[in-house]
Amino acid sequence: MPTPDAPPPSVPALRPTRLAVIGAGPVGLTLALYAARLWPGADITVFDARPADKDVAGDPRTLALSLGSIQLLQRLQVWPQDDAQPILQVHVSQAPPTLSGLPLTPELTLGALEQGVPQLGAVLRYGQVVAPLQRAWAAECAAQPQRCHFRLGTAVSALKPVATGGVELDAGIAETFDLAVIAEGGVFADQARKALAHDYRQTAWVGTVELQSQDVRGTAYERFTRHGPVALLPLPAQPGDAPDHRRAALVWCVPAEDDPVAPLDERQRLLVLATLLPEAAGRPVALSPLKHFALGLNAERTLVQGRQVRIGNAAQTLHPVAGQGLNLGLRDAFALVHALRDTADMDAALRRVEWARAPDRWSMIAATDFLARSFTWQLPGLPALRGLGIAALQAMPPLKGLIARQMMFGRR
Repeated sequence: MPTPDAPPPSVPALRPTRLAVIGAGPVGLTLALYAARLWPGADITVFDARPADKDVAGDPRTLALSLGSIQLLQRLQVWPQDDAQPILQVHVSQAPPTLSGLPLTPELTLGALEQGVPQLGAVLRYGQVVAPLQRAWAAECAAQPQRCHFRLGTAVSALKPVATGGVELDAGIAETFDLAVIAEGGVFADQARKALAHDYRQTAWVGTVELQSQDVRGTAYERFTRHGPVALLPLPAQPGDAPDHRRAALVWCVPAEDDPVAPLDERQRLLVLATLLPEAAGRPVALSPLKHFALGLNAERTLVQGRQVRIGNAAQTLHPVAGQGLNLGLRDAFALVHALRDTADMDAALRRVEWARAPDRWSMIAATDFLARSFTWQLPGLPALRGLGIAALQAMPPLKGLIARQMMFGRR
């Protein structure tokens, strides 16, 4: 027994939990930054094959973030408020012919004001999201070099479980981590097929469209056509834009095997697009060069496999019809950090994450899969049924509010 003058017995320091995050996109960097802030017992290393000197700020891909995602990035103090275009209203409709002879209009409007929130979400470029996240993570690594590490230009070639519990990661040298989170997903065409895979045989044409419109800036449009959905996401005004002109990111989904967009020039595409969009969206007057990519579902049955966790597009790549893929990944990251930060039993915490994320994850997978497949079904009366469903939702404010809350915050 120590004497009163003897120094207190030393308490062995707990070994920090070694966390590897594979992928320095928005989901991976958000996870790493959130873990660094909320999980002081974690030693975090972010890996990405992207070269350290690559400028990510200029990546022009368009992202739609829900209000819940915005609030998470605001909490991390990385939300680029000045770059974002708020989504104040979502307008969903169906192109004719539909509901002939019925006194119903197949239109659904979700507004921020009626939901009591400042905005439903926001639109901005991929680079505008990733660049502040990357700067914040680099600053965290500089401030806490003993536990925060950034390995850009380092590709992870293999992962395998180790007998003692954990994961051996091969990134040029073999290292052992307690947990590996895979957050790099890519696009459907480039991915290895997961447990649940379905090629929708659809192509998404994406670009920017300029519209002559008197509509309030900040309205997003989703238009169901006989070929597939057409979406417009509002973009900020540019210097020199006319007061009655609006810019929007375009996602135009069509069949891949008989693609009606591929053979058209810009003028022809504008003419066709004008026949598809609702009158409220305005008249398309200019169109950027369009890029295209294949659409499909590619999802794992489970997020957790031992000490490996997949989140974001690494866990589920979805059809863009609902624009929820990134938001789903950010909610994965949020739930994972909260489950792990105060637990002594990592495996039990990972099981809780799996169960907790299942309702949100599977409801979103099922909804987007159903909508995407429905455009390939040649069933008499299907457009009328879809239009009737849209009109019915508009007439039921409580259900409409429930859908709006799920879009903003996911299923809880």
